[in-house]
Amino acid sequence: AVIGALASPDPSDDFPALLGAIAVLEATDYPTRAKAMAEEVRRTRPHVVGLQEVSDITIDLAALGLPVDIRIDFLPVLLRELEARGLTYEAVATVRNIEATPLPGIRLVDFDVLLVDTRRVQVDRSTIVARTYQANLGVVAPGVTLQRGWVQVTGRVNGISYTFVNTHLESGSQAGLAQLRAAQASEVIAVNADQERVLLLGDLNDIPGSPMWQAFAAAGYADSWREMRPGLEGLTCCHAADLSNPVAQMH
Repeated sequence: AVIGALASPDPSDDFPALLGAIAVLEATDYPTRAKAMAEEVRRTRPHVVGLQEVSDITIDLAALGLPVDIRIDFLPVLLRELEARGLTYEAVATVRNIEATPLPGIRLVDFDVLLVDTRRVQVDRSTIVARTYQANLGVVAPGVTLQRGWVQVTGRVNGISYTFVNTHLESGSQAGLAQLRAAQASEVIAVNADQERVLLLGDLNDIPGSPMWQAFAAAGYADSWREMRPGLEGLTCCHAADLSNPVAQMH
């Protein structure tokens, strides 16, 4: 919301958007959510976890005379919660995505991260890839760069080799963005064209039948939800921005 306001030609919406985002950040209480995520990982014990929107946020409005000082780095908070539960997940690959420093005292950096249970996955560290897409939106407002990328690593599970890929494709429904997502997907596909077993994780920001979906399907990728749960909806979007909805209404 803040990036949208900064990118708009109307300067009067910038500060209200920032205050709204601060309220959402406080209401959604990341440290508490990190505990819940760590509990879900403990229950399900995935070999690999793909994380998107792993944020490092600083908001210090003292220069504006406001008592707002928020500093939170999502990844170490989650890793501490996993470690507290005796879990051995390691962030083996990280890529830096969105960077926003629109005003002094305000900074957000966004990452994609691959967590791997190193007790159960033999990681070939020579295969780690952390790459920014060639196709990206770039600078959309002063101090704000919208870019996406992906991370990947090859590891062996029970003697079988897999390439694990995690990405966050560009979001939005404006003209041209569906084609941008398809272009980003094509980069991942090209890099892994000779890999036998690729497991793609991510926030792909699109639906079956879209250009992005068609690109993956044409390259031989299968929708694991459809394969394993035919006939069941697998919708994953969206909660209320402040997580106030007691019942999820996915669509």
